[in-house]
Amino acid sequence: MPQAPAAVAETTTPGPAAARTGGSDFAPLLRTVREQGLLERRTAWYARGIAVNLLGLAAVVTGMVLIGASWWALLLAPPLALLSARMSFVAHDAGHAQICATRGRNRLVQLFHANLLLGMSQDWWNDKHNRHHANPNHLEKDPDVGADILVFAQHQTEGRKGLRRWLTRHQAAVFFPLTTLEGIALKVYGFRSVFSRGVNRQSPRERLLEGSLLITHVIAYLALLFTTLSVGQAVVFLLIHQMMYGLHLGMAFAPNHKGMKIPTEEEFASWGHLRRQVLTSRNIRGGFFTDWFLGGLNYQIEHHLFPSMPRPHLKLAQPLVRAHCREMDVAYVETGMVDSYRQALGHLHEVGAPLRAAA
Repeated sequence: MPQAPAAVAETTTPGPAAARTGGSDFAPLLRTVREQGLLERRTAWYARGIAVNLLGLAAVVTGMVLIGASWWALLLAPPLALLSARMSFVAHDAGHAQICATRGRNRLVQLFHANLLLGMSQDWWNDKHNRHHANPNHLEKDPDVGADILVFAQHQTEGRKGLRRWLTRHQAAVFFPLTTLEGIALKVYGFRSVFSRGVNRQSPRERLLEGSLLITHVIAYLALLFTTLSVGQAVVFLLIHQMMYGLHLGMAFAPNHKGMKIPTEEEFASWGHLRRQVLTSRNIRGGFFTDWFLGGLNYQIEHHLFPSMPRPHLKLAQPLVRAHCREMDVAYVETGMVDSYRQALGHLHEVGAPLRAAA
């Protein structure tokens, strides 16, 4: 069992500048983390969490069957949303190979959670998420900050018309309402990727497996709703479940990079791994509830530096990373949950300012 490193004083500002630059900044930290055993798998820890999630899922399904066609069954939609988020965090960790020692086993865990239990394509998600990790906050290469419904830099507001222009003007105000659609959007993007006729990186066998699991999820989910509830109750249950699930995901993802440094092409090319990941990420302070609610993503800096590090080790690595960043003269940003949302929304509000002024 890895041991917690000695406590290091918290800091959000860099200390004396170090002489090292580029990729060499990261090597000493990586060596220390390996020596501490923080990259070793914690499969048993994940197995316990997965078992608890599945028991919770079984309890919700049993409750719906026993309650039957009653509006009281809608009280089970919020717990199901929380469980869906738990399963999303497991799928995310499996995609980073945090859970099992082999790629094949991690893929099975992710297929089970993402495709079968959640109706999301693991291949589509991994491709998108890996590009984000490789190019955090890079406006041209990070799909999470590309101009879409939301924009993250003022030059991205140019040429926006109609509804998109209105949304950009008010994107800070509509951010959290829009996140209620996040769970549904992830399903739609995944289905479109697996079943599209365009270029697909997967073999026919892999696409067949993914597609079969996605279809099985939809059939099982709708069958549960419409066999235990009336049509109206089923629709309302679905909306509550999916909207609360999307909001939970949005609250977990929003604090991590929004409002952090957006590097220029020259900066990004000159930075090594340490600066690329640390300067574009933000950690969230908190205790057990924060760790649980955000699925370990509150240790975003450590996660980006060591994507394959098991979730329970991120907290143990934090003092090492914080001290190393101070030594390397790299700003380590950490704030409270509420303030992180304030910073993220403040950035979105600032980006939309030119359109509000023009209006």
